[in-house]
Formats: sequence, structure tokens, C-alpha cells
Amino acid sequence: MEHRLAFFDAAGRLWEVLVRRIDRPLFALALAIVAVGFVTLFSAADENVARMTNQAVSLGLALVAMWVIANIPPQNLARAALPLYAAGVIMLVAVALYGVIVNGSRRWLDLGVVRFQPSELMKVALPLMLAWYFQKREGRIAWFDFVLAALLIAVPAWLVKRQPDLGTGLLLTASGFYVLFLAGLSWKLIVGLAALGAAAGPYLWTHLQDYQRARILTFLDPSTDPLGAGYHTTQASIAIGSGGVVGKGWLNGTQAHLDFLPEKHTDFIFAVFGEEFGLIGNVLLVVLYLALIARAMMIASNASTLFARLIAGTVTLMLFTYAFVNMGMVTGILPVVGVPLPFVSYGGTAMVSLFIGIGILMSVQAHRKLVTS
Repeated sequence: MEHRLAFFDAAGRLWEVLVRRIDRPLFALALAIVAVGFVTLFSAADENVARMTNQAVSLGLALVAMWVIANIPPQNLARAALPLYAAGVIMLVAVALYGVIVNGSRRWLDLGVVRFQPSELMKVALPLMLAWYFQKREGRIAWFDFVLAALLIAVPAWLVKRQPDLGTGLLLTASGFYVLFLAGLSWKLIVGLAALGAAAGPYLWTHLQDYQRARILTFLDPSTDPLGAGYHTTQASIAIGSGGVVGKGWLNGTQAHLDFLPEKHTDFIFAVFGEEFGLIGNVLLVVLYLALIARAMMIASNASTLFARLIAGTVTLMLFTYAFVNMGMVTGILPVVGVPLPFVSYGGTAMVSLFIGIGILMSVQAHRKLVTS
């Protein structure tokens, strides 16, 4: 009897160690979205067990990474910012020189056992780097700090854009901009930069790839090339529209299972979900995302230091951006930019980077009373 009590006592202590830094509401919401993703992926992948197994392994690695990050105090994450940023830039350069080409894009490094996409690492490293820098400059932030920060953003964004991966490059730029905005970038400068960007539009247009220009033109009018550049948007709209209010039912989507819908297990998985679960399913999924973002906003608002507030706020805004951009491009209100739906789309590197972001939020929440401001 005593041995049983000792065993249960030891198991209880181990469980407390494992979950003490885990923010339960945040974790439960993330897992709920992951569950939606697995259900939808099983249908989108044509019930491919191997693909589901790969996603399950990726989820396991992601949860381990989340737990490790959640147990690292924010001040230690800040110390890792510069090495992570430098490693990310070096790997992006390595991709440009030695990367694996898939579907005309050079985005991956072949590590022998697995292919790794360094741009996913940079989604975490760039905000960490900028938050660390502004933490160092707290109380004496000047205009030239924002200029230096802009250069820190421009280098990885340019390297990613060259792969070519305009969507990820824009998301990297957005993540950097969020840090600048939260650090106190003035509205006057934001408006001025927006005006400058609009004025530079014709010049930027000439530097886009042909397929990127086609995506923008077909976004404005998909009917101009319904079997070419506008095919993705047209088929996604048909899938979501045909789902109606209650959907066609799990595994019964015709657009996906008759192979009309391209990239159905990655970028356009939301169309599969909408067709099979309808408007009601879409609303419930959006509510889950909004609840996750609301919890993340609460954590960011309670952060103890400037670094913690900047990084938690940026992770929160990026979660919103990823979900909004993916749903927007699938429903036709935004151009197709190749952004996966968070926690739902197939992809190991993206799953790990997203849960690292969740781990950062948990670290900020768990250590908010332990970190001196």
C-alpha cells in the first residue's frame, strides 16, 4: 500500500512539473483547433494514413518544443535572440546557395533526415531580435533605432522574397512591423510609409514574378483566367459556397475528393473544411481562433517587461494575421499568397513554429511575476 501511495505521489509531482508552466486556456484552445485540423486533414489527404502519421509526429515535436520554451524565462529567451537571428540569416543564405528546389521555389534545406524551411525559424527569430533590441534601448528609443530595426527586417525579408516566397516575405515584414508599432512607432511615420509604399507600387510591380502579378490581377477579377491563375480562387469559392449552412458532411466534399481543389491539404484546407462543415463549422472555427487570440492578448497585456510585451503582442498579432490572410485568400477577399491556416494545414515546420509561439506566450504568462521590470 505504501509503495502505491509513493508511486502516485511521485506521479503527481511529475505531473505538476510538466504542467506548471502550461497556460491551460491557451493550450486547450490551440489543441481544439489542432483537432479540427486533423479531422479536416484526414479528408483533404484522401484518408492517407502516412500523411496523418507525419502530421502526428510533427505535433509531438511541436508540443515538446512548446513545453521547453514555456519553461524558459523571457529574459533567457532575450539572450537567445541574437544567435537565433544570426543563425536564421545564415540558413537563408544557405538556402539561396544550396537549397532544394520544389515546384520552382528554393525554400528548403535538406538535412538528410528531414527537409527544413529556415523562413519558419525566422518567423520566431526576427520578432525576438527586434524585441531584444528595443528592450536594450528602453527609455531612450530614437528615430535611428527604427531605421536599424527596418534594416534587420529587410535582410531576411529580401532573402525570403528571392526564393521566391512573397507571402512569407510579407509575413516576416508584418511581424517586424508589429514590433516597431508596439515599441512606439508614430502614426505620422506609419501614414508616411504607407503613402511611400503606394507611390512605389509601380516600381515594385516590375520586380514581381510573373505568377505573382497574375495572382494580383486574378484577385481583382478571377474570371479573366479561370483555368489558369484564377483556378485556385474559383474552385475554393465553389467549394465553400456548395457547403451551404450545414455542409455536405465529413468525407463527402466533392471539390476535394474529385481533385478539383488544388493544394487542398495545405494552403486551401479551409475550403475543404467549409465544404464539409458549412457556415456553422466556419463560424465555430473562427470563434476558436478569436478565443485563442483574446487569451493571447490578455497574456500580452499582463507582461512584466518591455521585451515580454513586445514579443507576446507580436505573436498574438501574427496568429491573427496568419488566420485572416489564409481565410481571406481562400474566400477571395485577398490575393493568393501561399499562407497555411494555423494549426490546421499540413506541414511540420509550420506546426513547430506555431507552437513555439504558443510556448513564448506561456513563458510570458508563467514568469510575469518573476521577471523584474
